[in-house]
This record gives sequence, structure tokens and C-alpha cells, in this order.
Amino acid sequence: MNKVAILTDSCSYIDAQEAQSLDIHVVPLSVTIGNETFADGGPEVNERYLKYQEENMEPLTVSAPSLQEFQKAYTQLHKKTDQILALHVSRRLSDTLKQSKAGAEALLGRCTIETLDTNSILLGQGILVRAAAKAANEGASMDEIIRLIRGLIPRIYTVLYVETMEYLEQSNTVGKAQAILGAMMGIKPMLFMEDGAVTPMEKVKTKERAIDKLLEFVSEFDTIEQTAIFQRSLKITPETALLLERLEQLFPDKSFPILQYNPLLASYVGPEAMGVIVYEGESFF
Repeated sequence: MNKVAILTDSCSYIDAQEAQSLDIHVVPLSVTIGNETFADGGPEVNERYLKYQEENMEPLTVSAPSLQEFQKAYTQLHKKTDQILALHVSRRLSDTLKQSKAGAEALLGRCTIETLDTNSILLGQGILVRAAAKAANEGASMDEIIRLIRGLIPRIYTVLYVETMEYLEQSNTVGKAQAILGAMMGIKPMLFMEDGAVTPMEKVKTKERAIDKLLEFVSEFDTIEQTAIFQRSLKITPETALLLERLEQLFPDKSFPILQYNPLLASYVGPEAMGVIVYEGESFF
């Protein structure tokens, strides 16, 4: 039996070297900045997008890969195998999964292609893709890998806060009236990824209270397999330092890397957001 090939998109937090070593094929989204369009992926595009977003309030475009791009990717992988599993960013954030399914139709009957919604983005998506690739490299079947990933999806949690509701209004995450009221009251919304959608959870008025809420969220887990802080920049801000200090006191045996979030998430939350991703460890009790 041919090894299952693993395909994902550029919203998955996996660098090029790791993707190559694990034999993961990545199809990039496209990012439009002003009059130019770039392939998503990498810190340079992230930085250009976020800087432009800070200086310009008009909506920016992050587009799913085209049907033709997926057809090309699947055709290339089909030369090596007749088993392909695609793991994509949440369908609630992007049409990538829809385009991937459409691109797979050209190989129906010749190649088994399964597409899965990870209900996630960034590190959460990367954890699932990495697990699938490792299982495939160890000889697991398509069904075994799908069962594995479906069992892991409920263990990925993402929570964040944003400085302004303007981008949430643009992405229809909150209504206009709610955004106006939030701006008048200086509210910073706390958001939770639920079933792959960015969902308002509660509201706070200060950064300090938002950090308290992030800490409370992480502290609810008895076991943590992996976690990270994501924010606008890789630089440690005073808020990041405060959260890091408190997290390290709470979980002294864990590391908390800082990640820069990507243009797709930025299109929903803007350039001033901060959050945590938690991959819950298995409980044996």
C-alpha cells in the first residue's frame, strides 16, 4: 500500500524545513497588499500585511488557493501515491477547504483524496498536520490517520483579545451597533475559537484584565502538551512579559514560545491582538 501523502495550506504553523523533513506539501493562500498579491507564508509577508493594516483601515484581501492550484498539487502528489489526506484551516475562516475539495474532483476514481477541516489555524493546525505526517511516515493507513486527527481536534483551544472591534465588524464577527458601543466604552473583546469560528466570549476594559483572562483560561488545564502565545510581533512587549512571567510561575516545566499571527487571522482581529493556543494533554484519570 502506498504511503498516505499529507497536504495542508499556509495557515498551518510549520516552517519550510520541517515540512520538507516530514514530507508535507503546502499550498499557499494569497495575500493582497495594496496593488500587489503575494503567496502567503513567512515573516516577510506577515510583516508587510500587518504594517499595511496598521496604516490603512480598508479591508485587505486574503484569498484561498485556487481550484487550479489544488488540482496541480494533487496531480503532483498522485505521481507518488494514490492516498492523499488534506488538512486545512477552519472553513469558518476561509474557503480553502471548499477549494481543496473542488480541486480533488479531477482525480476521482484514480486517487483516494480525503479533506478534513482542522477547526483551527496557526499552531493548532500545525500540531494536527504534524501528527498526521508522523503517523503517515510510520505507515498508518488513511482511516487510522483520520481517526487520530479527529481525536486530537477537540484538544486544541484558542483564546485571544483584541484592542478594537473595527476589524471584527468588517469580518461580520460582531454587528455594527456592537462595534460602535464597544468603541465608546473602550471595550476589549475576548474571543474564543469554537467549532472553527472566532466567537466573542466576554468583554474587558483594560489590557491588564485581558491578560488576567488569558491566564485564567490556561490555568484551567490540568495537563498541557504544548502551548504558545501569538501576537502582532515576535518582540516581547510589556504585556507579553507580564503574561509570560505569570504563565511560567503556573507551569514552570513548560515553554511558551511567541508566534506572529498570520494575515488570515489578522483580517478578522486586526493588527493589535494577543492570545494563547493550548494543546491539551491526555488525561488518564
